[in-house]
Amino acid sequence: MSGRLQGKNAMITGAGRGIGLAFAKAYIAEGARVAICDIDIARAEAAAKELGDGAIAVRMDVTSKDSIEEAVARVAETFGSIDILINNAALFTAAPIVDITEADYRKVFDVNVYGPLFTLQAVAKQMIAQGKGGKIINMASQAGRRGEPLVAVYCATKAAIISLTQSAALNLIEHKINVNAIAPGVVDGEHWDGVDAFFAKYENKAPGQKKKEVGAAVPYGRMGTAEDLAGMAVFLASADSDYVVAQCYNVDGGQWMS
Repeated sequence: MSGRLQGKNAMITGAGRGIGLAFAKAYIAEGARVAICDIDIARAEAAAKELGDGAIAVRMDVTSKDSIEEAVARVAETFGSIDILINNAALFTAAPIVDITEADYRKVFDVNVYGPLFTLQAVAKQMIAQGKGGKIINMASQAGRRGEPLVAVYCATKAAIISLTQSAALNLIEHKINVNAIAPGVVDGEHWDGVDAFFAKYENKAPGQKKKEVGAAVPYGRMGTAEDLAGMAVFLASADSDYVVAQCYNVDGGQWMS
């Protein structure tokens, strides 16, 4: 690694496992200190212990503005500043339009849209007060690029993230805060095991069948991994992306072209 994030302090939501944890590992390897923020504090503490002295665990519920603000204050106090934020925490859901419930809608929008908006807001306030700019990275998805028959709610949340990224970026760049997004495709791991279960239910597929199908359909030839996304996360957090504003990068093995 080249130490591109040496001396930087990062905050990553939903970082106790999966993509968020992979980002944390990449950031520490590049010289940053990282706050592992997760609603499951035991999982966050285990991840921070695995990562060593450069990581701290912070309990954070992204559906609560009070919890968000408390977490941001703790990270800023512990590290002295927040230079990078990754809004990674998210939930997936699927159902035919006629079966979508209000409870499911609210739960997923609270985590996937409310959480990133008010976490971005709290961190932006901290970055503005610090007076030295910063980098904010939102996790979108190929699902935010188009609708899908069984994934209306999740697709809508990720489309909202792409739009939020653009608006926040145009508003915050005057403070030298770059806001951009990453749109993964299908990423293997614990998350996709849950996605596969939804499709097994609604498409009458055998467990694991949908996962095999989507992996085979990727032009690259396989599903992505969390590590496949880490290079873009490092780039968008580094000085290499100082002139990059309001963009959403597809890291998906060739599934979406823009």
